[in-house]
Amino acid sequence: MASRRAFLAGLAAATLPRMSWAEAGNPSYLAAAQLADGTFALHGLSAAGHSLFDLPLPARGHAAAAHPTQALAVAFARRPGTFALVLDAVTGSVAHRLAPPGNRHFNGHGAFSADGTRLYTAEQRADDSAGIMGIWETAGFTRTGEVLTHGIGPHDLKRLPDGSLIVANGGIATDPTDRTKLNLDTMRASLARLDGDGTLLSLAEMPQEYVQNSIRHLTLIPGGVAMALQWEGDPAEAVPLLALWQEDQITLCPAPLAEAARMQGYAGSIAATAGQIAITSSHGGVIQIYGIDGAFQQTLTRIDASGIAAQGDGFLVTDGTGALTRITAAGITAVETMPLAWDNHLVALDGAV
Repeated sequence: MASRRAFLAGLAAATLPRMSWAEAGNPSYLAAAQLADGTFALHGLSAAGHSLFDLPLPARGHAAAAHPTQALAVAFARRPGTFALVLDAVTGSVAHRLAPPGNRHFNGHGAFSADGTRLYTAEQRADDSAGIMGIWETAGFTRTGEVLTHGIGPHDLKRLPDGSLIVANGGIATDPTDRTKLNLDTMRASLARLDGDGTLLSLAEMPQEYVQNSIRHLTLIPGGVAMALQWEGDPAEAVPLLALWQEDQITLCPAPLAEAARMQGYAGSIAATAGQIAITSSHGGVIQIYGIDGAFQQTLTRIDASGIAAQGDGFLVTDGTGALTRITAAGITAVETMPLAWDNHLVALDGAV
C-alpha cells in the first residue's frame, strides 16, 4: 500500500503544471543565508541585487541548483548534508525533500541536465569519503542510480556545454561526524569529466608540486573550467589558488607573492565574465581579479567576501555582513545591505548552474 501511495503521489506531481521562472519574478541569482533570528533561508535575487523571495531552510544551506525552465530550485545543505530541498519558487513550498542513501551524504552542490529531466548530486561515502554522483529523475525526483566520481571528497559539480558533467574531487577524506581532515599527507585533488550516464570521459589530477591544493569550486570559461582552490599544506606558503582546466589539463595561475598571501590559502567562490575571472576569500577579506587567461590583475578588499557571480562585464558579491556589492572597472560600489549573513555562494540562473 505504501508503494502504491508513493506511486500515485508521484503521478499526481508529474501531471501538475509547473510554473516558469517568469512567474517567480525572474530572479537572476540564488543565495543561502542565515537570518537575524538564527534561522536559514534561500533567497531569489533580482539582477539589481534585491530579494524577490525567501524560502525557509531547515538548517544551514550551501549552494543551489536551478531548473533550466521550471521555477524549481534545489537547495543543498552544507556538507555533510542530509537534505536537499526542491523548492517551488512561485508558491514558496517544498515540492520534494531529497535524502542520500545510507552511508552517503550530500556535499553541497548539484546540477541539472540541459533538458531538466535529471538532477546530478555531489556526494561521498561516509566510511571512506569515496566520491559519488547521485542521479535523480525530475518528474517525481526519485533516485535512479549513482556512479563513482573517481576521486575523494567531491564538492562542486557543473554541466559543460556539451552536456557532460565536470566534478571537483577535492581529494580530502573527512570524518563525517566533525569534518576532521584525515589524509592531508596523501591527498590528491582531481577533475573528473563524466557523461550523462556517469561514464568517465577524462580525469585530470593536480600537479605533483601542488597535491595539497584542494579543488573546491568551479566556473565555466571558454573551452574549459576555472577552479577555486584551498591550500591544505604549510600555511606559510602563498601558493596559486586559481587554476584552469582546458583540453583535460590543469594549469595553475600564480599571483604575485604578496597578493597571493592576502588570500590566506583560501579561495571560496569563483565566477567568470567573458573577459575576467574572480575568486573570493572570506578568510582574507579580499577578491582577486584575473584575466580570462588566468593572468593576475588586481586584489580588492571586501570584509568576509563570500559568494560571487557574473553581472554583465562585472561581478556581484555577497558577504557575511549581509551586504551586496558590485565590481566594475570603476571599482566596488554598494548595492544593498540586509539583516542577515550571506553564505558561501551566489548562484546565477543562467541555464548552466
